[in-house]
Amino acid sequence: MIASSDPIELSLGLCWYANDAPGIGGRLRASPEEFVVEECETPPPLTGGPYLVCRLKKRNWEQSKAIRAIADRLGISHRRISFSGTKDRRAVTTQLVALYNVEADAVRALSLPDMFIEPLGQANRGLALGDLSGNRFRIVVRDCDPDDLEERCTAARAAVAAGVPNYVGLQRFGVVRPVTHLVGRLLASGDVAGAVTAYIGQSFPTEAEPVRAAREAFLADRDPKAALVRFPVPLRFERAMLHHLAGAPGDWTGALRALPPKLASMLVSAYQSHLFNRALSARIARGILLDQVEPGDRLVFPDGRIDVVADRTLGQARQLVSRGRAAVGIAMPGSEPFHELGETDAVTRRLMAADGVDEAGIGRAAAIVGTPFSGAVRAIRLSAEVDVTIEDTAVTLAFALGPGRYATTICREFMKADPLHMV
Repeated sequence: MIASSDPIELSLGLCWYANDAPGIGGRLRASPEEFVVEECETPPPLTGGPYLVCRLKKRNWEQSKAIRAIADRLGISHRRISFSGTKDRRAVTTQLVALYNVEADAVRALSLPDMFIEPLGQANRGLALGDLSGNRFRIVVRDCDPDDLEERCTAARAAVAAGVPNYVGLQRFGVVRPVTHLVGRLLASGDVAGAVTAYIGQSFPTEAEPVRAAREAFLADRDPKAALVRFPVPLRFERAMLHHLAGAPGDWTGALRALPPKLASMLVSAYQSHLFNRALSARIARGILLDQVEPGDRLVFPDGRIDVVADRTLGQARQLVSRGRAAVGIAMPGSEPFHELGETDAVTRRLMAADGVDEAGIGRAAAIVGTPFSGAVRAIRLSAEVDVTIEDTAVTLAFALGPGRYATTICREFMKADPLHMV
């Protein structure tokens, strides 16, 4: 393991790389066609029913905007469209969606730029997150460092096959404006006004100057009406909050609820993800390897079962992990009681205390955004077999990952580059 020195990565808890070799550098997403994501499709039985299951292929579309565009063209609520996983924006992606009570001919008649939707059949239910079995990726890294490129790729490929830290990836927090977890922390600590103010007003050097100026002016005067004049029209989420505050001054909860429900819920889950990254990095800093087991650790099994390692079961747990039958996991606390079972849990609790967050605060935040956050356990090790193709200074990576795993975490291990080159 070697430590990262990048300020953005460190702020997001992405503090370690698995292999000591220099990275290949480079940049991602020179074009959407160079970041291809294909869902490993597991549709519900197409035996008839009110849900029309379709295959959606899109290019350079943010997913929520794509879903709303389809709904608008069909004249239906976007809530009638379900899916099993969120895909990258600057990419070419293929996935399943299910539309409630929509005719196949209406879908076939749709015409949206850079989007194609193909009806597959009818089902008795829509799609949910548990339906996703994984994704396949084909990613091109451009402008890599030509020196010893093949050797560097070989080292990274071996490290990824052996296992790298299963960090929640950069895009979960934002790289140009990594603010979602900060807003989530404020919300979970009970500071709703601070959360709304940060979402609207927190600026970053990586943003365009007019956007920075608008945010900084709002922080200075807290005047939503004046801010509506300054804020660019494309910042529609901030403007929705500002419109609410202009009409209902001081109604911070209402302003937060002006966000789309999925986006509002992502704020709290981003904080949980940030907590996981920091706890995992702290564990690595203690010298604990990804496949090393301690009493009090949680084991994650392929079927989703969770078990706790006790002193008497430590030997058995080590065997299970060494044989790949289970993985060590770290708990991401939610609104339910969180019991400290080992040193990693103790670190998580200390991080929460420093953030002013506890389970009750997460529960209150969950009530505001209308999404339950009961807590979860995430495996700390990510491995994949990566096919590598080198052509001049371009490297193509092809691999598959299970649900909830981030392709950029694999790319990060190869590249060891500026995070801004990965968006």
